[in-house]
Amino acid sequence: PDLYLLERYTETEIREVVSTLINRYGSSNDRRSARSRQAGGRAKRARSQKPCSLKELEVTVTDLGLGYESEETVLFKYCTGTCEAAAKHYDKTLKNMRKNKMIKRGKDRPCCRPLSYDDDVSFLDNYHEYHTLKELSAKECGCV
Repeated sequence: PDLYLLERYTETEIREVVSTLINRYGSSNDRRSARSRQAGGRAKRARSQKPCSLKELEVTVTDLGLGYESEETVLFKYCTGTCEAAAKHYDKTLKNMRKNKMIKRGKDRPCCRPLSYDDDVSFLDNYHEYHTLKELSAKECGCV
């Protein structure tokens, strides 16, 4: 049953877990000097314009927020960044159909998402039970 654990979670719930982990531990980019952090709005704008890429964060299994209690640490890799809208005929047609209200509005831009996942992650919880999680960490990111 725990092999398909992530299938029980919605994309929104997974995004919330990632956001919580980033807020709690910071990303690898947050290990800058205090002076560069104080640079203000310009630095924030520059960070938000970074293209889709793979980041990593070392966290405990408990901090993943999936209901397991374990102090074992895992390297959680995630996708973050911006994706430019493609200029293919499909995208142009879709934009036009949305504009003309022929189809419902959705996301106009592609999302930065995993294209493939790292190997399964196995750990021993605080109750001495062994668990394996599939598709936990991203291996490769792309705009989809």
